[in-house]
This record gives sequence, structure tokens and C-alpha cells, in this order.
Amino acid sequence: MTKNSAHKKPEEAQAESPLHQYYFRSLICFAAAGTLASYIEWSAIQPVYIGTIVFLLLYTYLTYHFTHTLDREKLSRVTRYLSWADAALIGLVLSLTNFSLLPLALFLTMIQFNALLTGGLRRWGEDNVAFAVGILLSFLVHKPQWVFSSSIEISAASLIGIITYFLVYALYMHQRMRRLIMNQMKLENEQKWHKIRSYKLSRYLPPPVWRAINQGKDHMLQAERKRITVFFSDIKNFSQLSEEMEAEALTELLNHYLTEMSKIITHFGGTIDKFMGDGIMVMFGDSNSKGVKQDCMNCVSMAIAMKKRMKSLQQEWYNQGIKKPLQIRMGMNTGYCTVGTFGTSSHLDYTVLGTHVNLASRLESAAQPDEILISHETWSLVKDAVMCQDKGEITVKGFSQPVKVYQVAGFRKDLGKNQSFFEDRAEGFSMYLDLEKVRNYEKAKVIKALQTAAEKLKDKVIV
Repeated sequence: MTKNSAHKKPEEAQAESPLHQYYFRSLICFAAAGTLASYIEWSAIQPVYIGTIVFLLLYTYLTYHFTHTLDREKLSRVTRYLSWADAALIGLVLSLTNFSLLPLALFLTMIQFNALLTGGLRRWGEDNVAFAVGILLSFLVHKPQWVFSSSIEISAASLIGIITYFLVYALYMHQRMRRLIMNQMKLENEQKWHKIRSYKLSRYLPPPVWRAINQGKDHMLQAERKRITVFFSDIKNFSQLSEEMEAEALTELLNHYLTEMSKIITHFGGTIDKFMGDGIMVMFGDSNSKGVKQDCMNCVSMAIAMKKRMKSLQQEWYNQGIKKPLQIRMGMNTGYCTVGTFGTSSHLDYTVLGTHVNLASRLESAAQPDEILISHETWSLVKDAVMCQDKGEITVKGFSQPVKVYQVAGFRKDLGKNQSFFEDRAEGFSMYLDLEKVRNYEKAKVIKALQTAAEKLKDKVIV
């Protein structure tokens, strides 16, 4: 919608086409001409009557020829002026008929009806003033006798003309209403498909971008500096797996993995920047930030939840015939980055750039399978709630100085006597136990399995 169309006046928005105006003005003028013709005494014809009848017929054609060449903006303004002229001509005709009672009532009703229908109270007032002006102007060429006659000939002519006018107008409004109903049904159908397409499109855009576009606030996506937490993850040796599996099976496995990880990311309020094959890039604090410390805590909580969920998926995939367990490695860092839209006028990408983004990516690459590495900046924000193991300093590509890193062990509340998660692995041995997921009716079964494994291991003679 253009700026001009958004500020149109009501009467401009309701402007009819020149053809429609021609039809209704013709009915009005023919009804007025017929009424005037039935009043004439043919034995003593007065030029003012003949001249008025001829003018009414020419007026109809000339106005159509003139309005047919105008654009919509000018047409709406000219239509308003012509409406005044119509009312003034009716006033002139009624004055020439000495205000015969029935024509007066009928034409006056028509003026009120047409004005209120097409322009509301404002048009009603203007047309009535024009009607009165027409009567006053008629005094220059004719002095009415004010007899208010009710001749049957005059009444019949005006009655036929006005009834025809109302019938045609009713038919026209019926057709117009029918078109409006059809257009409304079409619009509702388009809105439905628009919602479907919008939903499909929303899955390809980050939530901040989608919200900003939907709310008309895409200017808020301009690049700005923010202190955020950036997360990277990928699956160890996924490229090797892609060579061993069929494309269809690999696609199904990858989509399942990304779906499960996305649910966790959404739960903790992260923004998925992009999927890079099996890799995931997430940021916290770019929009709807809850504070740097809480954003960082949410990111670490997400990583721990993803690690747990990955253990469950490993068991599912093992049952599907994937013998080698898929292992996830993760890295994250906190710092000031540039967040916003980058690209060209034809293609934009909402992402985050900066040295701290590169460091998070390097930490993910340096992590071991099932390991979460975090930088010192991230550790300083979560150390009170998360137990971390100091891994010392590592050399990172692109950084001149070694970087101090930490390995996330778990939440402090879940360790020690309250520990509910156990995991260990060695050659020929792998254990994953989540006490929160073990049901009471399966507890005895789990204990028996652990005891049996422990007794077999004690009796085993290792060479």
C-alpha cells in the first residue's frame, strides 16, 4: 500500500467508475426531464423548460465524457462537485414544476438516499445545500407559483423515474455486495494460505528475525555490539559415517538428531544461528536477554541436557544397527560480538561475528567426544553452579596466546551424595546411568544387571 492510498478520504475510497456514475446520473436526469416534460403546456411552450430538458440530456453525456479521461484521484474530487450539480439541477426542476407534491417528496428522498449512501452525513449536508442553491438560482429564470400541485401526469412521470432509479440502484448494490462477499471469501482463503506459507517460512528464519519482520520492526535487526554466549557442537567422525550409510538412512538419522537438539535449544531460550551439516551454532543473549550471567547459565544447562539426550539417542541408534556410538563434542565462549544482519541488498543473513565466535568454534574442535569445553570468561559466570575441571591452556589457531579452558563436569547440585547421573567408559566398558529416568518397577532389574556384571568382572581372569 502506498503512502497516498493509505491516507485517502472515505469519499475517495468509495469513488465509483465513470460508467456507473453515468448510469445513475442518466436515471436521475431522465426522471427529471420526464417530470418536466409532463408539466409543459404544449400550447404555450416556454423556452426555459425546453432548454432545461435539453441541458439535462446533454449534461449526462458531457459529464461522462469528461470524467472518463480523469485518473482516480481527480475523479473522486470531480464526482463530489458533480453530486452538488445533480442536487442543484433537481432543485431547479422542482422549482420549474412549482413544487408538485409527489415529485418534490420523491426527488428529495432520492437526494437524501444517494448522499447518505455514497458520502455519509457530510455529503448529505453538502447536497442539501446544493439543492437549496439550485432552487434559489431558478428564481433568476422562473418565478414559482408555490401551488404544490399534485397533477397525476407529473406524479406518474416522476414516480416511474424514481422507482426505476431505486430498483436499478438496489440491483447494483446487490451485485456489488455479492462481489464483496466473493472477494472476502477469496481474501480469507488467501489469508489461510498466507498463514501456512508464513509458518513454513518461519522454520527457515531465526526467531528474532521472524518476530521483527512480523511486527514491522526489521530496523531493529541492524548490527550492534552485544555481550553474548556462543555455542558450537558437532558429531565426531560424522563424515566417516556418511560414507558407510545410505543417503536416505543418514538423512533420517541427522534430521532426528537435529530435531532433538533443537527442542533442547528452544527449551533453554537459545537462538539457532545455523546448521552446518551435523554442526550446530547457537547464541544466547542476542534477543530477549535475561542478563549475561543467566544467558551463560542457560547455555551451559543446554549443553549438559544435549549431552544427556545424546546418550539416549546412542542407545536408540545402536538398536537400529549403528554399532559405533555417535559422540557429540561442544565448545562455548562468552564475550562482546557484533550481532545483526549482514549481506547485500538482495540477500541478508542474521548472524554473529567476532573473535569470540571464532574462539567458541576452536574450543568445539579441540573438545574430545562427549566433552564440553568452555572458556575462562564463561567459567567465571557459571562456576558457582557448575562443576568444571581445569584443563589448563591450549594453543588455538588464530590466537597468538594460549587460551585457558575448562571441561564441564555437571551441576554441583547433581554431584556428591546428590549425584543422579553416572557415566564412564573404558576399553570394553561403557556405562550411562540417569537415576532420574529409572522407574521404580525397573530398579530391581537395573541393580541385578549391575551386580551380575560386577560378579562376572571379578571372576574374569585378565591376561
